[in-house]
This record gives sequence, C-alpha cells and structure tokens, in this order.
Amino acid sequence: MAQVAASQIYGRKNSKGINWITVIAMTAFHVGAVAALFYFDWGAIIAMLALWYISGSWGIGMGYHRLLTHRGFKTPKWVEYFLTVCGTLALEGGPIFWVATHRIHHQNSDHDGDPHSPREGTYWAHMGWIMTGKAMHHDTSILKRYVPDLSKDKFHVALTTWHWVPQVVVGLILLAIGGWPYVLWGVFFRTVFGLHCTWAVNSATHLWGSRRFATRDDSTNNWWVAMFTWGEGWHNNHHAHPVSARHGLAWYEIDINYMGIKALEFLGLARDVKVARINQQLEEEAA
Repeated sequence: MAQVAASQIYGRKNSKGINWITVIAMTAFHVGAVAALFYFDWGAIIAMLALWYISGSWGIGMGYHRLLTHRGFKTPKWVEYFLTVCGTLALEGGPIFWVATHRIHHQNSDHDGDPHSPREGTYWAHMGWIMTGKAMHHDTSILKRYVPDLSKDKFHVALTTWHWVPQVVVGLILLAIGGWPYVLWGVFFRTVFGLHCTWAVNSATHLWGSRRFATRDDSTNNWWVAMFTWGEGWHNNHHAHPVSARHGLAWYEIDINYMGIKALEFLGLARDVKVARINQQLEEEAA
C-alpha cells in the first residue's frame, strides 16, 4: 500500500546522510540573499516584490497547492501550465515532486510517514527534511501512486525534470535589465524569503495558532503565516476541508490566493471552484 511505503521512507527516523546538492544550493542562495542587503535598489525591490507574488501566490498557493494538489478548481490547460511555471520560480521543486510530497503530508499529517511533522523537531519540519531526509530522493513507483494524474501529463513530467530552467531565465532577464542588484534581490533574496514563508506552513502552523476544527493532526490557523503566504496560513481550515479552494473561511481571515482564484473565475478562466464554510463540518456530522 502507498501509505505503508510512505511510512517506511519519510520522517526523521528514516533520514540518512546529507543531501549535499540541496545543502550547497540553499547555502549559496542564503549567501546571495544576505549580499542583496548591501546593494539597495528601488527597481530591484519592486522586481522582488512582483516576483514574490507571482511565485508565491500564483505559483505555489494557487497553482501547485489548490489546483494541482487538491483540484479545488478547474482551469483551461494553458492556465494550469502557466500557474505551474510560476510555481517553479519558488525553487521548491517540480510539480510532481511538490504535489506528491504534499499529498503524502495530508495522508499522514503529524503521524508516521509525514515528510515534515514538527513532532519530529521544529527545525526538521521547517527545512531539515530537505537537507537530510529522503524527500529529495523519491522512489518513482511511490510518486506515481500519489500523482497518477500529473504523471500522465507530458508537460508536468518534463517541467519536473527541468524545473530550474524558468528560474535561470528570469535571472538572466533581471541581469539584462538591472544588473546584479536585480539578480540578488529578484532571485536570491526573493527565493530565500519565499522558501521560509512556505516552510513556516510546515512548521509554525503545526505549532502555534488557533484550531477551529478538530482534525486528526496538529494544524492551526496562524494569521502571520497567512499574511506572508497569501492565505496559506489558515491551515486548520485547510486540513479540515482540503479540497476547498478557499482557506480563509471567516470574514477576517484574508485569503489573497482565493481572491486570485475568484478573479480567474470572473474572467472565465476558472470553474467548479469548491468552497467550504465554517459550519460545514457540523452540518455534515448532523446529516
């Protein structure tokens, strides 16, 4: 069974050795992010903010997460592919890797087999799982069990192999436009900041926050994580209703990613948008 296979591979107790390529890449990007602070440029800052939104909201929140992983809404294929390319700019791996890992997380959240549970350590959940764990060395047969839909799509298969290419292309464009300050801010600083924001969903929202729904895991709603991830921090809502394209269920739970999906729906580029309500679980239990 897929769940048994996952429990034998993922988690801190099954991690062996250091993923040197990942460690070297992360070290280089963090050094570049620090270097950006010594090359202040307003144009570079604006480019960084725009790319942070494109990669974090369009790419990870709307594309990788709510569309590809949970199919909370539907789009024409060209929109799906565009959002997926935006997701590669976050440097969080290709679509098949990301989606498989997240589906495994939901199946085993905070239990044996969860790739990044804080129950195995805060640092492990935040970034240790990609530094020393098995997550970066997936078994192909396990991947296919969790992403049979994406594994049949040639575009997603190819982009999973070449996921670093869009990042390089953007870096070259920034270099041509504004030189190294644009690259340091628009690629290195933006990527590192975005990574830690995403990683905080894995760590912080399973440690601190409020719980509206009694889920089988430790997920919480965390306002400051939601603020930095365009709405992904309403994590307890999400774990209670994973297919819902809307994570911020109360009026005060600002969900920029859901607003983006609604904008696509208004333009005729999204349909079948699934939306949960605060009292939906109580209604389902009473039915």
